[in-house]
Amino acid sequence: MSSARLPPVATALPWSDPDTLRFDDSFTRELPGDAAQPAESPFASNRDFESDVFDRLFCTPRTVRGALWSWAAPAPNNCDNSRLAGVSAAAARLLGLPRDAFTRENSSSPAVWSGCQRLPGSRPWAHCYGGHQFGVWADQLGDGRAMSLGQVRVNGGCWELQLKGAGPTAYARFADGFAVRRSSLREFLAAEHMAALRVPTSRALALVYTDRAVVRETPEKGAVVTRLAPSWLRFGSFELPAARRDVALLRQLADYLIKHHYPELLLPGSPDDGSSASVYVRLLHAIAQRTADMVAAWQAVGFCHGVMNTDNMSALGLTIDYGPYAFLDAYDPAFVCNHSDPGGRYAFDEQPRVALWNLIRLAGPLAQLAGDGGDPPSSSVVDDVTRTLNAFRTRYSSCYADLMRRKFGLLSQARDDDVEIVIQPFLDLLERGRTDYSFAMRSLCDVPGLLMGMADSDGPAGSNAICCPELDRHIDALAGRSRALLACDKDVASSWRRDLHAYYVNVYRPRLQVEGDHVGAAMRDVNPRFVLRNWVAQDIIERAEHDITCIDQALELLTTYAFADHVPEHLADMAERYAGPVPDWGEGLQCSCSS
Repeated sequence: MSSARLPPVATALPWSDPDTLRFDDSFTRELPGDAAQPAESPFASNRDFESDVFDRLFCTPRTVRGALWSWAAPAPNNCDNSRLAGVSAAAARLLGLPRDAFTRENSSSPAVWSGCQRLPGSRPWAHCYGGHQFGVWADQLGDGRAMSLGQVRVNGGCWELQLKGAGPTAYARFADGFAVRRSSLREFLAAEHMAALRVPTSRALALVYTDRAVVRETPEKGAVVTRLAPSWLRFGSFELPAARRDVALLRQLADYLIKHHYPELLLPGSPDDGSSASVYVRLLHAIAQRTADMVAAWQAVGFCHGVMNTDNMSALGLTIDYGPYAFLDAYDPAFVCNHSDPGGRYAFDEQPRVALWNLIRLAGPLAQLAGDGGDPPSSSVVDDVTRTLNAFRTRYSSCYADLMRRKFGLLSQARDDDVEIVIQPFLDLLERGRTDYSFAMRSLCDVPGLLMGMADSDGPAGSNAICCPELDRHIDALAGRSRALLACDKDVASSWRRDLHAYYVNVYRPRLQVEGDHVGAAMRDVNPRFVLRNWVAQDIIERAEHDITCIDQALELLTTYAFADHVPEHLADMAERYAGPVPDWGEGLQCSCSS
């Protein structure tokens, strides 16, 4: 009978030095694992396995009970003609690694970051969790094609490294455990771009292209992305043991999350200090507050996640699992970026509501713990949970208003009616004109200087008679980025121009009086010039098949220069193209969950 050998303990330089990455896996050390597997990681002894035993232990989908993880093993044949396609220097710095450690001249890098060679001390595992998908309970899901290499302690923090697309795990269900290039490149770029936009997010370290044939709708070539997060725990991590009425396991998980990621909840002087039950409601509150901040940031930058299932919701309030996401082109609050979502459950303007719906799903398990495992929880616990969920709405509204004030240059004074009086009317005009959202917000940075340089109108109060050729050219540029306005009746387009001019003069200009004309520079720091629109991502995907260096260039443009008016010469052509109009084929481009 044939045998299968796990990837080697040591790798080629520079990864063979155990001080390069120090693994300290509290997750597998402190929480129960899959009882159907050996208690010790198979990598501890690096022994040979009969192929059928290897497959049964590490790669065969099955129901896993009483556990929060299972050992995993990257597919040993996943590095056929593998090559390093991209590396994030910013993410590498989080791990204390220099960018040059990943140079393409280092022949071991593709093998290491595709999972074919193992980092010293790494003992991979896959998370066990469940979730609601499109509002329906899906029972056990888990990391079907992602596996954690380990937890790395750096500068007092923790980063959990994951390979996505390195092969099947015990949770692969009906899938093959691999990933295609297009989805892997999209996640690699999106995670780092979102970090540059200051949106709470997981990170992406490296992208490896392989020549493995991966069959989706058609055969495609494979890839592996290495991603980072302080933890990959999700709402669904709590839902599954709760659904199975495994209160002991649920409590172990919640206590672990508090100990390692929300330790402030245990500090003396915390609300209700001394009550072991109430700490779980406070945990829910903390997760809800972070989730509110995350979703508010999504709405402010025009990001649509596309598949907000509870298994894709981070317990740390981070954007994770970049699948059929999109940034808005035309401003359309009802935009659906996932063509697997015909009902629009995860439409752009539904994201705050869905986040709350998901938090309600998380509240059930945590309320059960707050009530000492009682079912149903006491009325006092229900009241505490209800207040916490109501606080989500307040936090979201406050955070969104603050982010949008900065984008509008309303910096020195916050008014309660800013969203209603200043911000929403502008967004309504963008929706009416189906105007490019990111371009409109970036162009808005020029408007305070134009408005504050105007002479006061001699007309009656509320007059729209102020003449400013520069402002008219600005409005024409916005109209030029709207296919709807270019195609509509001339009178309709003229009416839109007049109404936008009136908004600037009668609404925005008076509100700017307390700010002055200097706010444009600050606005440029929060309104990006470049965003990873779907058409941009698709263009990079196609170009990378012929010129892999364009990935690093795109990453540089979307991170280092995301807010820049000027870019280095080697990025000039790319910048001109990606800051320009959306091509006809790219407007409102949708993706699917297939990756």
